[in-house]
Amino acid sequence: MTSIVIPAHNEGRVIGRLLDALLADSPSPGPDIVVVCNGCTDDTARVAGARDGVRVVEIPTPSKHTALRVGDEHARGFPRLYVDADVVVGAAGVRALADALAADPGLLAAAPGRDIPPTGCAWPVRAYYRVWQRLPAVREGLFGRGVIAVTEEGHKRIAALPPLMADDLAASLAFGPGERRVVEAARVVVRPPRTWSDLIRRKVRAATSSAEFERFQAAREPQAGAAPSARTGASDLRALLRADPELLPAVVVFAVAALAARGGARRAIRDQDFSTWLRDESSRQ
Repeated sequence: MTSIVIPAHNEGRVIGRLLDALLADSPSPGPDIVVVCNGCTDDTARVAGARDGVRVVEIPTPSKHTALRVGDEHARGFPRLYVDADVVVGAAGVRALADALAADPGLLAAAPGRDIPPTGCAWPVRAYYRVWQRLPAVREGLFGRGVIAVTEEGHKRIAALPPLMADDLAASLAFGPGERRVVEAARVVVRPPRTWSDLIRRKVRAATSSAEFERFQAAREPQAGAAPSARTGASDLRALLRADPELLPAVVVFAVAALAARGGARRAIRDQDFSTWLRDESSRQ
């Protein structure tokens, strides 16, 4: 049985569209869906509980890591999908991910191809994502998709990870290139921030969480040398420009956003504040 764990903190506005997509055209019995409402003060539990076939678990702590682990306690089978409440993936995508894991014994984790609709976004946001989506680490990694599917063996790998803000990045880098795969036949819709300020908030969070993850890696294996990373370097941007010189304005926007995010994250990193979640509300409209 395929199980789907959805951690949700005040996602009443958007979780219905995800659940409707998951339940549409599902065979009977459908997937085992567990929504873990963590520290919710809105109607997330009511919206999720109104859907047949969805089990709702409520916990008082607003913590995604805790919600994932509680979801594991209630989930019934494998493969197991972890899905963010603010993305949309359909039943066909779930089946494609499960089929990919079943077809290759060496494959431990998979994620869907990513669609980022630009409608309603300010032009600098659209420019930023023109570059971001072309970066090799972004194309090949399982992070930034809001969905990751794992086998039982793969689950053991990510269950051993500590609480980290960059949970999807940590999960992606927990697997080698031959153990993880982006399954383009499966699709997820990830709505981007609409405004420049919301984009920077999201990127400050990403920069802060990346720093936390790198500290975790260094502490875990101090003698290992350079650990796997998904950071973007100047060489990545130069390679994009060589392939498509018309990307220059978008690359400039991307670089400005990256510098702003690093500056905004500096204080949090200095204070080791890896718990303040800078949430983008514009993508939830």
